[in-house]
Amino acid sequence: MATDEECRAALGRVAERLAGVDAERGAAQVVGRTISCRVPDLGLAYRTRLHRGGLDAVTSDPAPQDAQVRLTVASDDLVALADDELSPAKAWATGRLKIEASLFDLLRLRKLL
Repeated sequence: MATDEECRAALGRVAERLAGVDAERGAAQVVGRTISCRVPDLGLAYRTRLHRGGLDAVTSDPAPQDAQVRLTVASDDLVALADDELSPAKAWATGRLKIEASLFDLLRLRKLL
């Protein structure tokens, strides 16, 4: 099981990857959204805001159910996703990554990842 620090670092790597997305491609797909990432094996949740300028800093999230896009993933899987050892599509298809969002948000997210 990964630690809180390892999960925060993993989320930081994901944020860096999103920041590296071509600006035109990103601008076409990004709409301001709050994103929560719940890590049930640690009993933690994190929050950020995705916008055309990238991602805001990741903070602890006391109310992850209020986010517009809600991810649920085990700590080790979060680290594997951030390290490109696990693809988001495979994680989702096998139930290791759960995503709650509108259909339009899901389609936008898929194009960014």
